[in-house]
Amino acid sequence: MPEFDNAFTGSVPENYDRYMVPLIFEPYAEDMARRAAAFFPGSVLEIAAGTGAVTRALAPKLAAGARYVVTDLNQPMLDYAASRQPAGGHLEWRQADAMALPFSDGSFDLVCCQFGAMFFPDRPAAYREARRVLKPEGRFLLSVWDRIEENVFADDVTNALAGMFPDDPPRFLARTPHGYHDRDRIRRDLEEAGFIDIGIDTRAEQSRAPSPRLPAVAYCQGTVLRSEIEARAPGMLEAATDRAASAIASRHGNGEVVAKIQAHVIVARA
Repeated sequence: MPEFDNAFTGSVPENYDRYMVPLIFEPYAEDMARRAAAFFPGSVLEIAAGTGAVTRALAPKLAAGARYVVTDLNQPMLDYAASRQPAGGHLEWRQADAMALPFSDGSFDLVCCQFGAMFFPDRPAAYREARRVLKPEGRFLLSVWDRIEENVFADDVTNALAGMFPDDPPRFLARTPHGYHDRDRIRRDLEEAGFIDIGIDTRAEQSRAPSPRLPAVAYCQGTVLRSEIEARAPGMLEAATDRAASAIASRHGNGEVVAKIQAHVIVARA
């Protein structure tokens, strides 16, 4: 879950898990879990775990007795993730800031972070923290979204809202979740933090929803885009959501909708 926003309360974690996770996060969570398990780690730290999409996929794949510490800056998201975790297996849940991890040097074989790095205020500093808590030769496994044009529903919503607010278009999706897509920049940031053997795999998946309304609601009302809409036009959130849904329907149809999503999956060695 994005670590910059510490205000999630009430039903927000549930809604995030219900709408955003299946829409865009689940395919990459399964992929990350498969990659992580292939390193046969005896100790794992997950950063920015959100509602636990990776946690649910990875925990059953780890060896019995493996240590798995799951963290997020946002306590309600972490609490919800813990409530969704199936019984069995030992997981440690801990509120933690990726910029100042509360763990000793060399504590983990593997650090993983799905779609959190885009929100770190100082990425090389956060990467140095990840490297600090890794054992020698430990792996850092992370993912970030590719540019917004490669993530079709997000691009559809952004373009629809630009038509609604031409003088001040809401650009949160392009600026933040999809703003850290340059492979050379990612590599430089990791190298600056001391990582080596950096591999970057650009992976396309499909985003599916039963109707155009679901991705419109997910993006317009389940992300910080909501705050940008409400700041520009108080009381117009539903109208903006309707406009986004219409734009998706006009491009993809009124029934089940399917569109490309794309991300970079990165592995680096300490």
